[in-house]
Amino acid sequence: MEAGGAKGKVCVTGGTGFIGSWLVKKLLESGYSVNTTVRSHPEKKRDYSFLTNLPEASERLQIYDADLDDPNSFGPAIEGCIGVFHVANPNPGGQEPDESVVRKTTDGTLGILKICLNSKTVKRVVYTSSASCMEFTPNKVDFLDESCWSDIDVINEQVPFLRSYAISKTLAERAALEFSQQHGLEVVTVLPTYVVGPFICPNLPGSVRLTLALAFGTEALYGFLLNANMVHVDDVARAHIFLFEHPNAKGRYVCSSHKMTLEELVKFFSVRYPEFQIPSLESLKDVKSYIKDKNHMFSSKKLLDTGFEYKHGIYEVFDEAIQSCKEKGYL
Repeated sequence: MEAGGAKGKVCVTGGTGFIGSWLVKKLLESGYSVNTTVRSHPEKKRDYSFLTNLPEASERLQIYDADLDDPNSFGPAIEGCIGVFHVANPNPGGQEPDESVVRKTTDGTLGILKICLNSKTVKRVVYTSSASCMEFTPNKVDFLDESCWSDIDVINEQVPFLRSYAISKTLAERAALEFSQQHGLEVVTVLPTYVVGPFICPNLPGSVRLTLALAFGTEALYGFLLNANMVHVDDVARAHIFLFEHPNAKGRYVCSSHKMTLEELVKFFSVRYPEFQIPSLESLKDVKSYIKDKNHMFSSKKLLDTGFEYKHGIYEVFDEAIQSCKEKGYL
């Protein structure tokens, strides 16, 4: 094992994103050496100081260029690693056609798993999936757990935008778990709901923008908040590491710690953050959910039964997200 990385070397794909960057931070804190991948930008040198300035980064962090368009480009970053955290995802807000996003997500994931299999050093892959891979079920359920899978026809019918994200993540997660069964490579998937909390990446994360829609006054997003399931980014990163290290971790794990209705959010924000112009409940009475039957509770029972504990309460979830938004000039 490398000097400085007492626990060995791991790779995080997509290290500039919200979850990816926080995962790099937590892995360094936990004693790992970390290789992380970033999308290269030939025309401009991007600033990765938010990663390179992390504690221990100068000794134990290496940054590699890689792109899901070319899965083999991840080879150098994965070489010599004992584990891979596959977080990278095509930009969901881009203008790419759905088919292209689906192909890139699925082929990229399978290409990375093949490199892991051939490496002979990677013991386990932890894949960052999404709650959207389970909430669009054709059947009515009381709560969503790991047995639930989104149906592509239901997604097409119910999801007006970001449809390519839900479809691509669902197909990629299925493909990853099938690859695991066929080839004997250990793959564990994590399915977070809306990820909130502080962020070290420079860009405003989409899930933070969405869950803070009342503070931002973004009326177009209120329909997502009628029943919002969420989790602190630090708990998401800790769950990834916990499942990488747990000897018996297997299959899918829901990661969600809090649920609030739009009404509860309005009351909470009005009292706790009086500096924002929070709309009245009366003015929100006609807000319609963007997703039919969107009254789902996500069950983290499997993750909790494995021994994981959530650390962050609802105050931290929002206080720290708002603090980061203020520090970075978004609020």
